[in-house]
Amino acid sequence: MADNDSVLAAAHAWKGEPLALATVVSTWGSAPRPKGSHMLVHADGRFEGSVSGGCVEGDILDTAAQVIAGAPFQVKTYGVADDSAWEVGLPCGGQISVMVQPVSAEGFDPELFDRIAEARDSGQGVTVTTDLATGHSDLRPIETGEVFANRYAPPRRLLIVGAVQIAQSLAALAATLGIEVVVIDPRGRFLTEERFPGVTLDDRWPDEAVEAYRPGPSTAVVTLSHDTKIDDPALIAALKTNAAYVGALGSRKSHAARRERMTAAGLSEAQIDRIDGPVGIDIGAIGPAEIALSIAAAMVRAFHLPVPASDSALDRAAEAVLA
Repeated sequence: MADNDSVLAAAHAWKGEPLALATVVSTWGSAPRPKGSHMLVHADGRFEGSVSGGCVEGDILDTAAQVIAGAPFQVKTYGVADDSAWEVGLPCGGQISVMVQPVSAEGFDPELFDRIAEARDSGQGVTVTTDLATGHSDLRPIETGEVFANRYAPPRRLLIVGAVQIAQSLAALAATLGIEVVVIDPRGRFLTEERFPGVTLDDRWPDEAVEAYRPGPSTAVVTLSHDTKIDDPALIAALKTNAAYVGALGSRKSHAARRERMTAAGLSEAQIDRIDGPVGIDIGAIGPAEIALSIAAAMVRAFHLPVPASDSALDRAAEAVLA
């Protein structure tokens, strides 16, 4: 899944201006950016996004300028070439094909950006298909010919239950990853703007709040309060959804007790197995910031890969913080 949030924001800011859109439509080997990655180019030379991490952007800018000036859309292929790899190739290896099309009714209709934004704002995904013979993009499926389909998933969201010190570090780190953060805690003294600047704060009881946000494949839920009256209702609510990641702070001993409580609450073993507990990837974390880093890594892995059985071992670190 490509991260195109900054490109979609630029499309909104530059609406009505002459633009070209570059898109990675195929990859092979160690391609630096995944299929669906965008780079939006303004007629004045500004651009947002990336199709190769810097390897071929210069050539794409030239091609985009031609397309904005009226040249037909193009699909360009870049790979390793002995003499030109450092100019318009990929010196790190791999191969990519990049489509450059005008942002216009004939290419990528600017109204498509609005439809994508509307879908994402409502928590829904949307797919745009492009006819690679004509360079025309549409929300309607294209039945014949060579087609590229790009899926725009809803924005990623993290629901943190428990406005504790680890939550402060995790909220800040998630924000740098472009993940929308909501901190949930019914305890008013914990849940303050001073402790969580720029973050959505929700003082509802955790199960009510989690249910209201309707977690799906783009949502992670992490419980950190270490108070069963707060964490357990949130976990029960989260495990009844298809949230991408559900994690809970605590030692292995406390997680074993948690499993018993979840069973008593009527959850199945398969549902309980979804809890990453102790939460996070084992990096030998010590202290709130490092524990937050391990949680963020596990969350990102879950967004991109099937969630494996928990391999975390934060007992010592978590217990040291909570002692």
